[in-house]
Amino acid sequence: MTDADPDRRPHLFRAPIDLHLHSNRSDGTEAPAEVVAQACAEGVATLALTDHDTTAGWAEAAAAAVAHDMTFIPGMEMSAKDGWRSVHVLAYLFDPTEPDLLAETSRIRDDRIGRAERIVRNIGRDYPLRWEDVVAQTDPGATVGRPHIADALVARGIVTDRSEAFDGILHPREGYYEGHYAPDPLTAVELVIGAGGVPVIAHPAGRERMSAQTLRRLIDAGLGGLELGHRENTAEGTAELRRLAERHDLIVTGSSDYHGAGKPNVPGEHTTTPAMLQRIIDRGSGSAPVYPVRAR
Repeated sequence: MTDADPDRRPHLFRAPIDLHLHSNRSDGTEAPAEVVAQACAEGVATLALTDHDTTAGWAEAAAAAVAHDMTFIPGMEMSAKDGWRSVHVLAYLFDPTEPDLLAETSRIRDDRIGRAERIVRNIGRDYPLRWEDVVAQTDPGATVGRPHIADALVARGIVTDRSEAFDGILHPREGYYEGHYAPDPLTAVELVIGAGGVPVIAHPAGRERMSAQTLRRLIDAGLGGLELGHRENTAEGTAELRRLAERHDLIVTGSSDYHGAGKPNVPGEHTTTPAMLQRIIDRGSGSAPVYPVRAR
């Protein structure tokens, strides 16, 4: 090893590192400050808030991280589609005011509202559910999604929890499902890079895997890395993609994908190594980590 090796550098942040958590600014159930507090309680020292298609929780989460002597990494989970497959692009350290990225995420969020309204109308034909029920379950400024419909179904006593909602009424086989707008993964990756950010594909070895051809195009376009530490990834898929990451020198991350009460995931159940986070920090130029006072 040399002094330039990431494993030998003095890092301004501490491990454990969890780079994928959600607040009620999208589909989590807790405010950004509560997410930070929960991560701290589980021993996490560095975290990224990665709400869907929004940066609305950054300021609150950053302030809470400093108060807990933690490092905050600005992030987002951007929606994309590879044909019929959903692809989620984690974006780190990008400029949240970059016009092209801002316009695209605004378009995604706006279409989610229309899509949610269509789903509620469909469900309302068979169950006592109204749009007002969903609004009541959505925090101001949050990105509306199916989890909020699930919460409305729970509040109305139609199902017992989110899991039952997604396994039943909200499952595509039930016929209430509606699609929503999202760019293709290549466009998403290019937008993140154009905003000075580092794109990492979330849980790429899960049930819905993008095509090998698409993944090759993303790598050629400058894809930063792959989130291989995630409870939804299969062992076989993870092993295959780890070999790919080594071949192309991609960043490899691990994260919890914490959603509060919305999912069983626990902060810190998968983590990222300091060396890999340092690579993200070295590459990202659109925004900067927020370090605790002692590290400044």
